[in-house]
Amino acid sequence: MKIVVLDGFTLNPGDLDWRAFQELGDLTVYDRTAKEEILERAAGADVILTNKTPLSAAMLSELPALKYIGVLATGYNVVDTAAAAEQGVIVTNVPDYSTNSVVQLVFALLLEHVNHVSAHSEASRGGRWAAGPDFTFSLHPLHELAGKTIGIVGFGGIGQQVARVALAFGMHVLVHTRTEKAVAGLEAVGFAALGELFANSDIISLHCPLTPDTAGMINTESLALMKRTALFINTARGGHVIEQDLADALNKGIIAGAGLDVLGVEPPAADNPLLHAMNCIITPHIGWASVEARGRLMAIAASNLQSYLRSDAVNRVN
Repeated sequence: MKIVVLDGFTLNPGDLDWRAFQELGDLTVYDRTAKEEILERAAGADVILTNKTPLSAAMLSELPALKYIGVLATGYNVVDTAAAAEQGVIVTNVPDYSTNSVVQLVFALLLEHVNHVSAHSEASRGGRWAAGPDFTFSLHPLHELAGKTIGIVGFGGIGQQVARVALAFGMHVLVHTRTEKAVAGLEAVGFAALGELFANSDIISLHCPLTPDTAGMINTESLALMKRTALFINTARGGHVIEQDLADALNKGIIAGAGLDVLGVEPPAADNPLLHAMNCIITPHIGWASVEARGRLMAIAASNLQSYLRSDAVNRVN
């Protein structure tokens, strides 16, 4: 069985190994694959593993040997799953591997805004503390999370875990979700309409899928509902945000700050307005990328393929 990994570097830059896949077939791993290289590299493959390298209907029609596509991520929009199904190709994904890592980054972004750790460290290392007349100094007002209200949009596994951590900080939690549900241990959570959540939250954090209903949900109108002191966190999908509208809101002081791990186009264009917006912290889509989360992703992806080979495909999406 020929197994081809089209873009293995982001999952495994060298600190993991591909042994579980090597044991299943003849494995070839490419760090990255350009669009024009896909068909040549995938030719004759029984199994393709891809993270962000796209597999369109036209491409799939040129790969008659293909039987299985393992998406090395939770989102699988890089594959034309309908075309794959028509061709008899099974497509699987890897759900629920990065919850703890994403939640950790949510609070890293939030704590950077309320404690300004980087700015104070840089000032101290630059000599300002040593040259100061007092035993302490602060560059910005510092704030506690206790007593603040966090508004969580989406209440799946990640949203629920954000709520647990927020409650541990002593925060109040509002949630907007399509289907309200009671979750053991989260009885203190309140549910709210989206506009109510935007208006009453000190922090808004997105944890919903990107759908036609949620695309562009953060825009001039919704930002105007938020408190001027509000912080906005997005570790979900960049497409939830109209980026120029958010940049304008930050630069005009309509909201106080943003922490973003995702943008609409990744990597972003150099002129993306958020890269130069005031009080905007941006990380390069690393919420999923801890060693532990990537290890789980690798293990689940291998287990998916093993299950398929036993004629018992799991995590199938088509």
